[in-house]
Amino acid sequence: MKVVILCGGLGTRLPEETAVRPKPMVEIGKKPIIWHIMKTYAHHGFKEFVLCLGYKGEMIKQYFAPGVEDWSVTAVDTGERALKGARLKRIQKYIDGDTFMVTYGDGVANVDIKELLAFHKKHGKLATVTGVRPRSAFGEIRFEKDGKVTKFIEKPQFSAETINGGFFVLNTKIFDYLSDEETCDFEKGPLEKLVADGQLMVRVHEGGWACMDTYRDTLYLNELWDKGQAFWKVW
Repeated sequence: MKVVILCGGLGTRLPEETAVRPKPMVEIGKKPIIWHIMKTYAHHGFKEFVLCLGYKGEMIKQYFAPGVEDWSVTAVDTGERALKGARLKRIQKYIDGDTFMVTYGDGVANVDIKELLAFHKKHGKLATVTGVRPRSAFGEIRFEKDGKVTKFIEKPQFSAETINGGFFVLNTKIFDYLSDEETCDFEKGPLEKLVADGQLMVRVHEGGWACMDTYRDTLYLNELWDKGQAFWKVW
C-alpha cells in the first residue's frame, strides 16, 4: 500500500529554515523530519512512499536518490505553487489498489498505523482522518465569575479541541473529488464535500502528536529527541 507524503509547501511560517531548504528537510536529531515520519510508517510495515514535491523539491529528491533504509521512494514534482488537492491528483497514476494513505510532511505522531487502517476498512467510507489534540503554546487560566483564579496550568497542556492531524487513509474514489488545477486544495473543498456526502470518518488519536510549524516547534522537537523523549520514535 502506498503512503503519500505532501511535502511541496513553502513553509512560510518557518523562514529561519525554509529560506534554504523545504520544510520536510528541516532536521530533528540530524535527520530530516520526513525521515522520522517515514520511519513511523515503515515500523508498521508500510515502506512504499510517494513524495509530492514542490518548493525546493530537488533537495528531497537528492536526499533519497542513493536509497534510504529499505524503502521504495517515488519522488514526483507536483508543481511549485500547486495546492494540496492538486498535488494528490497529480500522483494518481502512482497509486495501485483501492486504498492508500496520506499525511503531511511536517507532523510526527505515534499513531498505530495498522489500527488506523483496520478502523478505515471497518467503517467502509471513502476517507479517514486522524484527529488529535495538540499541545497548547499558552498557559491556561481558570477562574470564577468575580475574577478569582482557581487554577493556573502552565504549558504544555493539550487542547480540548480535536483538529486534523493528518495520517489519512483514503479510498481511490477520493480522486473524483480532486482536480489537477493548481488551485485545488484538499481540506477546503474536497474534504468539506466528503463531509457533506457522509464519507469522512475520524479516528481520534490519544497519543503524542506535534507539528513543525514554527522555529519554536523545531527547538521543541529537537529537545525531545535529545532527551530521549521523542514520543514518535516507535521503531
